[in-house]
Amino acid sequence: MSEINVALIGYKFMGKAHSNAYRQVRRFFPGKLEPRMKVICGRDREAAEAAARQFGWEEVETDWRRVVGRKDIDIIDISTPGNLHHPIAVAAAAAGKHIICEKPLANSLAEARDMVRAVERARVKHMIMHNYRKIPAVALARQLIEDGRLGEIYHYHGSYLQDWIVDPKFPLVWRLDKKVAGLGALGDIGAHAIDLAHYLNSDITRVAARMTTFIKERPLVGKGAGSWGAKGSKGRGKVTVDDEANFLADFKNRSLGVFESSRFCVGRRNYNNFQIYGSKGAVAFNLERMNELEFYDASDGAGEQGFKLIQVTEAVHPYVGAWWPPGHIIGYEHTFIHAVDDFLTALEKDTMPSPNFRDGLKNQAVLDAVERSEKSGRWERVGK
Repeated sequence: MSEINVALIGYKFMGKAHSNAYRQVRRFFPGKLEPRMKVICGRDREAAEAAARQFGWEEVETDWRRVVGRKDIDIIDISTPGNLHHPIAVAAAAAGKHIICEKPLANSLAEARDMVRAVERARVKHMIMHNYRKIPAVALARQLIEDGRLGEIYHYHGSYLQDWIVDPKFPLVWRLDKKVAGLGALGDIGAHAIDLAHYLNSDITRVAARMTTFIKERPLVGKGAGSWGAKGSKGRGKVTVDDEANFLADFKNRSLGVFESSRFCVGRRNYNNFQIYGSKGAVAFNLERMNELEFYDASDGAGEQGFKLIQVTEAVHPYVGAWWPPGHIIGYEHTFIHAVDDFLTALEKDTMPSPNFRDGLKNQAVLDAVERSEKSGRWERVGK
């Protein structure tokens, strides 16, 4: 087994998830490349050092440019807010590094296009971390669709609903600042719903959208605050992103789509849901019950019709065989481990990982069309 050195830029929520994946992947998935957690990077040295100790990184750096320039680094993992995705990815590609990037790919369609040009010009491997593709139940849904069990697809319903900013006293964190985050609910969680639609159904060709900001101002985050709370907050600031976005969509395969992403749905903690209806059957999934897939087979007799609940915990199901005995569930963190293993396998076989920056660009084009539709009040075509 050969070691491959990884540098992680960003150390909070996604940094924690990615770190765990690097530590665990070879404990369960055999492979020729062993990821070595070489350096973690963050602007706050004290916080980065604490993360390094907790997650198991060897070194700490505070300047991502120095990290990208290191000759001993093979993989750059970008787990920062969206405003840094573009400059880091372009620099990493120019330095010949393979890249994993959190979603959405960029803060604008122009940035996403530039990132794709950079990685393809450099001929490096690249992956966008749409980890929900790696859920066994989601991968099983794709198998059923590819096997023709749903027939011709008529309807795709995709929603991602949360409730963590309903309280008007919740502070103005970076996810509510367009200059840093790019988008609100649409980019943060709606991007996942869009990617799953591309993965499971077809390309989205045009959209008609509406975006809403329910709470226009929030308490300012004071110095020393974390991503999800305030410390020493004073005054109020303007929310510059959407709290909710919904849109209708047409797909290339002529099916019809309905999408909603919101962080204001009380009681929905992490409700990433899709429902797909075809001529021969249907499937439905809910992330809050991620080991289950609902499947309806229209060929069943009249006295036996109804959705069947599949427990996606058998060794024959995608990814599951590497884990526990049948019937033993897996969780959110496992999706990142699956993604990292797929990435390392692609490096071993000299193939392009999936999903990659091309998929991220396709997603970004839909986000861009949704924004344009909100402004124009009309259907907007999805660009390329």
